[in-house]
Amino acid sequence: MEQLLNMASVPVITAVVYGAMELYKYTVNGKENYIRLIPVFAVILGACIGIAAFYGVPGVVVADNALTALLVGGASGLAATGTNQVFKQLLKKNNTDKED
Repeated sequence: MEQLLNMASVPVITAVVYGAMELYKYTVNGKENYIRLIPVFAVILGACIGIAAFYGVPGVVVADNALTALLVGGASGLAATGTNQVFKQLLKKNNTDKED
């Protein structure tokens, strides 16, 4: 059960960062200069969440030390960016199919 809980931390961090990215995009109102910063924002936020979880809730993050927690959190943040792109491309493909 503990191993399952450890593995759940990555998608939880990814989901939190994804939500924060969507909120960020809404607040900057689609300005391209700010939208370009989203991957950097996602990595930093994910790394912060990974470190906070490592120290705040020991045993939840799949990490034996703070550096690993930092890397797991950062990778989870980047996974949120990738998830966003997957949805974006799928919606783009579906809209293209409907036009034909």
